[in-house]
Amino acid sequence: MPGPVAIKWPERFRSCLGALIGIAFTGSAIHLLPGSASAIPFLVAPMGASAVLLFAVPASPLAQPWSIIGGNLVSATVGVACAALIANPVCAAAFAVALAIGFMFALRCVHPPSGAVALTAVLGGPAVHAMGFGFVIAPIAFQSGALLAAAIVYHAVTGHRYPHAVHHAPAPDENAAVRTSSPGITRADIQAVLDRRDELLDIDPDDLESLMRDTQMLAYARTFRDLACADIMSTPVVTVAASELATSARDLLKRHDVKALPVTDDAQRVIGIVTRSDLMDKYSAATGFEVSSITPRWLKRSTGPVPLVRSLMSSHVRTVDASATIADLVPIFATYGHHHIPVLNADKKLAGMITQSDLLAGLYRQAHVEQLRTRETAAG
Repeated sequence: MPGPVAIKWPERFRSCLGALIGIAFTGSAIHLLPGSASAIPFLVAPMGASAVLLFAVPASPLAQPWSIIGGNLVSATVGVACAALIANPVCAAAFAVALAIGFMFALRCVHPPSGAVALTAVLGGPAVHAMGFGFVIAPIAFQSGALLAAAIVYHAVTGHRYPHAVHHAPAPDENAAVRTSSPGITRADIQAVLDRRDELLDIDPDDLESLMRDTQMLAYARTFRDLACADIMSTPVVTVAASELATSARDLLKRHDVKALPVTDDAQRVIGIVTRSDLMDKYSAATGFEVSSITPRWLKRSTGPVPLVRSLMSSHVRTVDASATIADLVPIFATYGHHHIPVLNADKKLAGMITQSDLLAGLYRQAHVEQLRTRETAAG
């Protein structure tokens, strides 16, 4: 029996809604073709299988743009050729699928639904056969492009990255203070194992490397069960109010030599965070004034009104409780790419701030404590 699907219900609903919109758009878009489209199927069945990949597993290498476009086009071409050259439909279908797979491997555009595209070209009936190689352009190329465009727009609108971009975990530094007890896994190690297995896995090797490194780091952090966020956070924390001018935030960042400021309300609850990048990028967009770095003059030289911190801050802030363990903290840094995480006390008020440097320093200190304990135990 297969294991449970580790996808939360909101994401499942997002995938279903995306497929609904994508297929509806693809089927409707056929009417945009010039001339009469009555002879062209408004939808071919393989698009349903492609929608599963594009909307349900968009990180898969099999769901990337070149896979769907290249795979469907080459399979359609092969299928039409086999249907024209081989009289027996069963033999034509078998050769079409086999050759399509071979060409997809050669062109690095493996897309499972494309096998159905090859079959459709052979077994689609007189209407499909009458289209000849026009079947490659319409409906296959047109519908593949429409479905892909719908997927790109939908993922962008719903805040997901597509085409998939690999999250590269930072490479381990040989001189780093923190060490795991086992040798680090390298990209070369992963590639060597994949080559040895000699089979296609539905995951990008770079994604697999990032996953393994995150797992290693989490396992390492779990050894420090007694170390909480309260033990490594920096205090006191420099904050700024949402009603302050951007110049005030700039001055605080420069004066205290920090890269981010929590934005708090009167009750010291975190309502946002503003970074140097926010001040540079969002201020430039708001005023039309281009800046390349933060200097004491860059805000003063603008002729437009100075915006408030409220308009520049990021309101979606990832926070942790002071009682949370390091094992809870590591995935936030490793997976989501955060660099500054506010720490909240039991009353959900700001208690401190943790940066990646704080995390490494805490792990380093605790590693020395563990070494001393081990020596004392061995000596006793």
